[in-house]
Amino acid sequence: MRTFEFDFAPLWRSTIGFDRVFDLINETQHLEPDNYPPYDVLRTGEDSYRINLAVAGFSPEEITITAQQNKLTIAGRKMEPASKTEHELLYQGISARPFQRHFNLDDHVEVQGASFENGLLQVDLVRRIPEAMKPRNIAIRTGGEQPKLKAAA
Repeated sequence: MRTFEFDFAPLWRSTIGFDRVFDLINETQHLEPDNYPPYDVLRTGEDSYRINLAVAGFSPEEITITAQQNKLTIAGRKMEPASKTEHELLYQGISARPFQRHFNLDDHVEVQGASFENGLLQVDLVRRIPEAMKPRNIAIRTGGEQPKLKAAA
């Protein structure tokens, strides 16, 4: 466990609009590591990602995926069995405890879809930058010409 804390005060004075980044760094310093359920984060393309969660023992109906602004939450809760089974559980090695995983997303990263196969939940993400935010070239006019915009290559 970490016992030290960084002071970001000098950076606050010289940066504008990075408040969320410093808050995320401070937040991660105070979290206790919880390794359940295990997961992988993969880059599947230039602007696409995938989160794989190992959720053995859960069905798709017992898992919820919630996307809010810059935050993805994946939660699972086992439903109580409707009736007693005819089998007696002697040893339970597959965890059935409820879980909640939070992932901080960058601006313009959206959930594209999710799939469930063989106890593995796959959540696909894609970064979609609006046209207004993409770089563009500005033509320089001379004399009485009207300005023209060219798309950046």
